[in-house]
Amino acid sequence: MAKKPLPARVGEYISLGFLLPASTLAGYVIGYLMDKEFDTRWMYIAGIVLGSVAGFVKLVQQLTRDMRDGE
Repeated sequence: MAKKPLPARVGEYISLGFLLPASTLAGYVIGYLMDKEFDTRWMYIAGIVLGSVAGFVKLVQQLTRDMRDGE
């Protein structure tokens, strides 16, 4: 398998840098909106946790795939 050009690899790794904060923020926003809808005060915390876990899972998947491909 041919190696990807440098700009493509740099772009992939830069996107990984935004992945975790973006997924955490998305989880927070969803939890916040659910808190407002159901008049609770704990769903934003669950959203933060779930968003962070989803970000870490995607991060590990990407890094595992890159290591397997020999990049």
